[in-house]
Parts: sequence; C-alpha cells; structure tokens
Amino acid sequence: MLFGRKKSIPAKTAGELDAMEEAGRIVGIALQEVRKAAAPGVTTVELDSVAEEVIRGYGAVPTFKGYGGFPGSICASVNEVVVHGIPSQDVVLAEGDLVSIDCGATLDGWVGDSAWSFGVGELAGDVDKLNRATRQVLLEGLQAMVPGNRLTDVSHALEIATRRAEEDFGVKLGILDGYGGHGIGHEMHEEPYLHNEGRPGRGPLIASGSVLAIEPMLILGGETDSVVLEDEWTVVSADNSPASHWEHTVAATEDGPRILTPRVG
Repeated sequence: MLFGRKKSIPAKTAGELDAMEEAGRIVGIALQEVRKAAAPGVTTVELDSVAEEVIRGYGAVPTFKGYGGFPGSICASVNEVVVHGIPSQDVVLAEGDLVSIDCGATLDGWVGDSAWSFGVGELAGDVDKLNRATRQVLLEGLQAMVPGNRLTDVSHALEIATRRAEEDFGVKLGILDGYGGHGIGHEMHEEPYLHNEGRPGRGPLIASGSVLAIEPMLILGGETDSVVLEDEWTVVSADNSPASHWEHTVAATEDGPRILTPRVG
C-alpha cells in the first residue's frame, strides 16, 4: 500500500480502539507473568509456555505462533540477540542476562503487540543504562503520535529521543538498521512501516484513531548492523553487543497518545 501526502493512516473507531486495548491488556499481563518467571536456570521455552497459558487463559490466541512459521508464542531475545529470538530449551537464563520479550495476542480479531526488556537479577552498569534509555526513548517518541503529525514525525521523535538518552545516560546507542514499527489492527503487521529515525514531515498523516506499533531497538556502543542466524529468525547485533527492545501499540487521539498495551512497568 502506497501513501501519498494527502493520505492518512487508516483510523479505528472508538469501539475498535477499545477492542484493541482488550487484546493489548492481555499482552501486558502475559509480559508481566513472563518477567515473574524469569530466573537463573529457567529456559526461554519455559517462558514461552507461561505466555501462551496466560494468553489462552483469557480467551485469546498467541499472534506470533505460526506467524510466517515462527514456532513460539513470544520472541525471547537474550543479551546480543536484538529481536526474534526463538524460545529454546537450550537457552538457559543466567544472573545478569538482559532479556527482551516481544508478545502478541489476538482477541476477537484484533491484535495487541508489545515488548519490554528486563534483567535477570541485576544488570551491569552500562547494560542497565541501555535498557533504561530504550524505555525512555519509547515513552518520549510515542508522544509524537498525535493527529495532524505525519508518520516520520514519530520516526524523528524516536531519533531525537535516542540522542537525548545518550546524553542523559552517558552511553553510545546504535539504532538497529532495517527494523522498525508498523501499522497494526486485524493483522499484526499492516502498512505503514515506521522507521526508528529519519527526517520529519513525511509520509501519511496521522489521524485521530490511527494506530502504530512503536518499537525502538537499540544496541549498546553504537552498532547499527545485525546478522540473522541460520534459523532465519534470530537477529543478533553485528558486534555481539547487548541490545534492548521496547514496544507499545499506540493510538492517536484528540486527547493525546493512547497506549493500547497497558502494563505496570
């Protein structure tokens, strides 16, 4: 789908936004339960089971499972794995690991998609700064999700927030090249694609009711390149530096950005 300058990102009705938030709320609960279960000695496939049980327990379906052949209900990405880590019995969590969990749930035909990163126990200093910085970038960047802005105003806000976070936390941050956010609704990935950096004022208009999944992915040390492993899913930072990933599904409203994937933390 191509968007001209006069086109807008399709808008959802108030009722449709409420339905999306119901799906997103389930995702938030699943993420919280996964975090509670994450401990030294636990495998990422065990975390996957926790998420699937929560999602199905609320009457929803794991969006990720079977999507393009993906085998898990979550993406579980540890340390240098940036995104799309496949849950595995062979990945055993250890003290100090940085774990990124991406999760989706489909309820009554609507999708919620969200991610966060957290430490197993205490994170090393700069890794902790990376993670807190990425969360800050998400929360600052999504503020551009307001009616009247254009798609790349969000991209630019994320980029500016990243550079501000470098100063605030005293670390160099690389914006993962080639990956970004997306439209979302009945499908997990809809048009348009959202870059995590770029010039403002371009792309389709954001209307009241437009929805995007906004997801900064940052690498400690400034690396921007990545490698996809032989499983054709797992994305690893090119220099094996740790990475953090935070995501919310966000609607633009007349009252400001509305997070459709609410959670504590």
